[in-house]
Amino acid sequence: MPYDFLLLAAAYLLGSVSTAILTCRLMGLPDPRGVGSGNPGATNVLRAGGKKAAIITLLGDLIKGTLPAAAAMLLHRGETVAALAGFAAFLGHLYPIYFGFKGGKGVATALGVLIGINPLTGAAVAATWLGMALIFRISSLAALIAFALAPVYFLLITQAAQAAWVLAVMSVLIFWRHRRNLRNLAQGTEPRIGRKAKD
Repeated sequence: MPYDFLLLAAAYLLGSVSTAILTCRLMGLPDPRGVGSGNPGATNVLRAGGKKAAIITLLGDLIKGTLPAAAAMLLHRGETVAALAGFAAFLGHLYPIYFGFKGGKGVATALGVLIGINPLTGAAVAATWLGMALIFRISSLAALIAFALAPVYFLLITQAAQAAWVLAVMSVLIFWRHRRNLRNLAQGTEPRIGRKAKD
């Protein structure tokens, strides 16, 4: 449907808006791409500018994933189109057209997508992240565990297999974007929550 393609295009453009970079600019903070891990996401903004900037970044990244997916659901386009719209926003976050196609790792935006399609799945993934973060005190590890389980949660809750495959691809991309973190985890050098990154 032509309207579906317009929704996907709008979702990508929305996802390309870097909340981290804009928040840091408006608050007079260092560019998150030049400090800590270099990732324009909430965890690195926490290191660069503190809790307030990190919360704003987190909420902005969540919202830009939630809006396209929720819009598709409200327009009765179904879970598959909603997942594709959310995926387009997620790709915008990873490869933003406004910032040289160099974006973040997509965890908060992906969580927003899940919330927009099925809030129960989003809550399950968020609870998994929180539980793993409390246990291990490592944000990246918590995110990887949560999103490894996300397509499983979604399929069990909704039985929407096609949309679950879209979300599975999203989870694979999250792992790809965390490849440096995976190496750090293997070497025991991944920073814990509240501590500065070494790379």
